[in-house]
Amino acid sequence: MREIITIIFIVLGAFFMLVAAVGINRMPDLYLRMSATTKAATLGAGFMLLAALVHFSYDIGVSSRALATILFLLATAPVAAHMIGRAAYFNGVPLWKDSVVDELRGRYDELTHSLASSPEPIDDASDSV
Repeated sequence: MREIITIIFIVLGAFFMLVAAVGINRMPDLYLRMSATTKAATLGAGFMLLAALVHFSYDIGVSSRALATILFLLATAPVAAHMIGRAAYFNGVPLWKDSVVDELRGRYDELTHSLASSPEPIDDASDSV
């Protein structure tokens, strides 16, 4: 039974890795490529490590390292992708030509390297109380 579960997790991991590879080739700009790749590759690597965890469940050393690596990937991959995307945007990497919204345009201060938050909408109903 353990072998069947291991094979299922390996196939799922390989599928998500394939989706990540296709995402790199099919997406039109850096930001979409990074989004697709981060999500799919993290799931793919997670399933592969989960297969190792199941297969070597009798060895606490291997299992604990696989689990720690899964948690590390889930915690760091989105943060790393966000920071790479932010650096790319601030360095002028263009958005896809058919992008509809650029929520950061006009909010980045080149001198202080800080983002200005958007102004809060005024709620007239709360002022009358």
